[in-house]
Amino acid sequence: MKRNILIFLGMMLALNGCTLIPKYERPELSVPAAWPEKAASPTTAPLAPDIGWREFFKDTRLQGVIESALANNRDLRVAALNVEKVSALYRIQRSELYPGVGVLAVGEKYRLPGKMAEDGRAETIEQYSVNLGFASWELDLFGRIRSLKQRALNQFFATEQAHCAARISLIGAVANTYLVLAADLENLHLARATFDAQKASYELIARSRELGVASDLDLRQAQSQVEAARVDMARYAGLIEVDLNALNLLAGTPLPPDLMLEGLGSVAEPGDVGPGLSSEVLLRRPDILMAEHQLKAANANIGAARAAFFPRISLTLGGGSLSPDLSGLFGSGTGTWTFAPQIIAPLFAGGLQLANLKVTKVERAIAVAFYEKAIQTAFREVSDSLALRTSLAAQQEAAQALVGALEETHRLSNARYEAGVDGYLGVLVAQRSLYAAQQGLVAVRLTRLVNQVTLYKVLGGDDDSRPEDAPDRIGHAGESRPPDPHHPGLAQDGSWRSLRFRDSGR
Repeated sequence: MKRNILIFLGMMLALNGCTLIPKYERPELSVPAAWPEKAASPTTAPLAPDIGWREFFKDTRLQGVIESALANNRDLRVAALNVEKVSALYRIQRSELYPGVGVLAVGEKYRLPGKMAEDGRAETIEQYSVNLGFASWELDLFGRIRSLKQRALNQFFATEQAHCAARISLIGAVANTYLVLAADLENLHLARATFDAQKASYELIARSRELGVASDLDLRQAQSQVEAARVDMARYAGLIEVDLNALNLLAGTPLPPDLMLEGLGSVAEPGDVGPGLSSEVLLRRPDILMAEHQLKAANANIGAARAAFFPRISLTLGGGSLSPDLSGLFGSGTGTWTFAPQIIAPLFAGGLQLANLKVTKVERAIAVAFYEKAIQTAFREVSDSLALRTSLAAQQEAAQALVGALEETHRLSNARYEAGVDGYLGVLVAQRSLYAAQQGLVAVRLTRLVNQVTLYKVLGGDDDSRPEDAPDRIGHAGESRPPDPHHPGLAQDGSWRSLRFRDSGR
């Protein structure tokens, strides 16, 4: 009998490996294979996914702010903890593949009434047992549990990629906020310099008015420029405080004074990145990898729904010792065993299985649509940034030339006024035009730098966050598995230190 049981278990285990998961095929790219010709200018710059953020952002103070954000930002911390959570959920699902083994010790003593005894005399009965056995264990003949395990594994991978996407989004948000702060500081310095220059002109005209040389109109025109600069000083001072609050929130902690900057001109420009020759580089973006793993999870769920049409077989097996007295519990002749197979086969459920299967197929179709939409969105983001890169470089060059021309215009207008050739109106117009052009130059420089950061982000930058394969983390039979649950998971820089596990595709 024992031999027959072992043969039966061996046959079941041999069959306990197939699944009904449909063969996964990656959807074709729903975007052009190449970037738009007008947007993609030839460049030998490396691809964004191959450049770490420390290599791309060359400004040491900005690097310090990003490091603080990666270590202290609460949104990124939640994203990393979600990875650990889904890793544990995967282990819970995977554990159903294996039998649960436990020990059960029972001691029982009861009185048997006389009417129940053969001789009509009441008696006290004792019984003791110790059993080592399996809990009810489902033989996964049709891959229901393995399909659910594959779904949980891809949900883990998707969550890991969501953490990578949150990380690069945080890096981009910190860099952009830092640049906005630098631009507002630059504008504040410009407003102060303009205020000082206009105040000196106002005081000079006021003395000339006392001597009867300048008119009241000249004096009031000069005063209007002073007050306009004073308004801008107050406005930019308020914006700087708001920028600092936003930066401190992203950094997760108040920033030390040594990380503060003086203006946009003191910021080292980020590096350059290339889009590559093909739009397939988008497949390396964390959000697209996340969408693909969600699609794989939905595909695996179909296998579980298909398996629900077939019988479910579970086993309860145990062996131990049974004795009427405690002292003889482990003596000879007390061995006992149990073997209880159970088969549950669906006959009629009012179309439940068919409806569940249809739901899983619709969910996969939805996941395909989300995946294609993610690629289309990414393609547009990259195309926009590439198109702006050339345009903004030309705008900055033109804005710089405009400032130079207006500086000369202001110098000549002021010389003609001091020589008494023209009135102060010409100087006033030249000053206003020069000040507006200087502010416009700051705005264009900021937009160009922000576009560089955006291009790095939308091309899937931040190589430091990519988990790598490691053979020592691969389970038996090539099975993919998340890291040890006791692994800390979070490093000092806020990155998820788990490794990128190979997807066995089973």
